[in-house]
Amino acid sequence: MAEQTVPGVDPQVQQQTEAFRRDYRAVKAEIGKAIVGHEEIIDGVLTCLFVGGHALLEGVPGLGKTALVRALADALHLKFSRIQFTPDLMPADVIGTNVIMENEAGHRAFQFMQGPIFAQIVLADEINRATPKTQSALLEAMQEHQVTAGGALRKLEEPFFVMATQNPLEQEGTYPLPEAQLDRFFFKLLVQYSGRDELKVILDRTTTGHKVDIQPVLDGAKIIAHQQLIRRVVVAPHVQDYAIRCVLATHPSGIFAIPMVNQFLRVGASPRAAQAIALAAKVRALMDGRFHVSFKDIKEVAIPAMRHRVILNFEGEAEGITTDMVLEKVIAETPTAAEGQPVPATAGAR
Repeated sequence: MAEQTVPGVDPQVQQQTEAFRRDYRAVKAEIGKAIVGHEEIIDGVLTCLFVGGHALLEGVPGLGKTALVRALADALHLKFSRIQFTPDLMPADVIGTNVIMENEAGHRAFQFMQGPIFAQIVLADEINRATPKTQSALLEAMQEHQVTAGGALRKLEEPFFVMATQNPLEQEGTYPLPEAQLDRFFFKLLVQYSGRDELKVILDRTTTGHKVDIQPVLDGAKIIAHQQLIRRVVVAPHVQDYAIRCVLATHPSGIFAIPMVNQFLRVGASPRAAQAIALAAKVRALMDGRFHVSFKDIKEVAIPAMRHRVILNFEGEAEGITTDMVLEKVIAETPTAAEGQPVPATAGAR
């Protein structure tokens, strides 16, 4: 079937968009060979990958978090490493360290030995089991895509993508991530239990000798090109303002705050939340065949972009309120049009 030309859109951009959609679906199909269900989680992880962000996956053990990351690594032509976080893990175990090496002439000199952070896809497994000192070793790498080690600044190879997992139930031997590090994750994705039909497929695949053959379908150069394309998607001023007001609505005592926010939240979302919402919404728009972001795109990505960036107060925790409950209310009660701001007829409510 021939591709239809969209009026007003550069044909080259349209070709790049079609290539992005094909690659997105190809990677998702390869992951689907190993992972049953979890459509929203897979979409969330791929969104983080294609915008250059990092993903935090939270769920009880055995739900396929690590398997999903491994499947993604197998579907990409990228360097992969896994860091199993434990309480005795040190920053040097993550970043690397200088060691004394002796050459053939017998001369000794320091040589930097790279740690597992020097990869393009890094699985930080059970990140909340490491001490804050070791957790902080990831901060510079996640934000700046570089590390300072051995007295030198060392750039990480692009694209660089961290996927961390954590168990929300166990408390013994765990160290909750500090807010500064949580804010550096693009999305926080909650991995839920599989259903009856999904469990049947999982058992059929894992207990009958079935072998998963995941083929690499995408390389780093294409990923970087797609990341650049996504930033060219248009966000109309009134749609952008809606995303901004959704973020501002999470600020207690703020001008856009709703009663539930004032009652149950201690800290609202940061500007990084607005950046994450805008970029993730652009991915949704492209996958829907559009070159502009809609209100629907904003609503679909707002919660995973903000759930780890807002903090409940004591009353919220005591009442058993979750950040998702508050954010769902924020999205529902924040109007798409600001007071005195007309919405263009072409915007719609998509």
